[in-house]
Amino acid sequence: MKGMDLNGPDPQSLSAARARLKSASLNYVDWPNRQNDDTCQYQMFVATWNVGGKTPNNRLNLQDFLQVEESPDIYVLGFQEIVPLTAGNVLVLEDNEPASRWLALIHQALNEPQEQPEDDDDEPPPPEPPADARRRHHRRRDSSSLFFQTPSLKVLSNSYRVDSALVKTCNCSAEPSSMRRRAAEIRASVYRAEAEADAPSTSAAAEASTSGCSDAEADNSDGTPTAQCEPGCGGGMSYCLIASKQMVGLFLSVWVKREMVEHIGHLRVDCVGRGIMGWLGNKGCIAISMTLHRTSLCFVCSHLASGEKEGDELRRNADVAEILRSAHFPRPCKAPGSHRVPERILEHDRMIWLGDLNYRVSLSYEETRTLLEENDWDTLLEKDQLLIEREAGRVFRGWKEGKICFAPTYKYTQNSDAYAGETAKSKKKRRTPAWYSIIPTL
Repeated sequence: MKGMDLNGPDPQSLSAARARLKSASLNYVDWPNRQNDDTCQYQMFVATWNVGGKTPNNRLNLQDFLQVEESPDIYVLGFQEIVPLTAGNVLVLEDNEPASRWLALIHQALNEPQEQPEDDDDEPPPPEPPADARRRHHRRRDSSSLFFQTPSLKVLSNSYRVDSALVKTCNCSAEPSSMRRRAAEIRASVYRAEAEADAPSTSAAAEASTSGCSDAEADNSDGTPTAQCEPGCGGGMSYCLIASKQMVGLFLSVWVKREMVEHIGHLRVDCVGRGIMGWLGNKGCIAISMTLHRTSLCFVCSHLASGEKEGDELRRNADVAEILRSAHFPRPCKAPGSHRVPERILEHDRMIWLGDLNYRVSLSYEETRTLLEENDWDTLLEKDQLLIEREAGRVFRGWKEGKICFAPTYKYTQNSDAYAGETAKSKKKRRTPAWYSIIPTL
């Protein structure tokens, strides 16, 4: 997906990207409960995009990219190289500004549909964060100005989440009454958030002040965490941010429909670095674990080792093996039945792996271009390293991949359908086209 222009929408590029996404996105998936109860059916949209270190312009409209008219129940969005992979970004201080921009643009596309401005000369202001984000950012500006841009990733992620304290808590209690009480607390918190968002900001602030709540989590007498006092997903928002995490250039976020929040629990995040010296974060993965009803889900967004030389695919295989070995989600509770909560990636009921896997096509540039000109993708796929390695059982054994019915996405010249290095104006080194951004599932 490197060919899209982050400075603003281009109809031709967006249309092409949308066609690729339709062929790569997941269809309806049945996730059965552990017992013979009703089977719930959800639609999940999974997308991955290596943005090549480019920070998005505020005019970028992601509605076509996210296919918002399809109204999926869950969005899993992974990005690679949201910052240039320089020594400063890898070794010194993580740059959060691009992540905050992506978060704001995603939120705007999912919850605030609007037409593109007609005047391209004057850049519009950035997406407006919720009122609560503005209030809390004003309170914390002195303490956070050294680390966050305005509005900060921390402020935005907290504002787009709903009931984060409750979502992260255990939901595997053996007592049905306890489960009902927790669900009632979440529903009450959502309704209260809607009322606060609709009320004037001064009265909402006064109510928060008199209730005795702060930004920190509070506990009831029985130890059950209560919801934070923030508008969260109220005020007409359709999608809530459940989790987001950045590791250098990697950025992963999960969004769900508001009515699904009460059914999500055991939310945990882990990162595995596989970059410089084998552990820094310029390469590696972010993994998010959660339960939906009684089905455990794991989303892994990775950026694996690069390289076109023979044998470089073995380094990518090693990255996958180390991620599967090292990623760990601590058990969130000691309640009866919590032993069923997965602590490793492969222990989950459903797993989705997305990202820039960097596997290449084992053909020369000339052979690859000939097959591309003939639209002979089937023959080209026979030489895809990931397919070869998977069928040989050396990586992703047992995982499935959707049918590939789009041209290789690596490596386009920005805002065009031409591959890098193929035009006289291109300053990029010529690369053999390949499918980098793949979404295997298990």
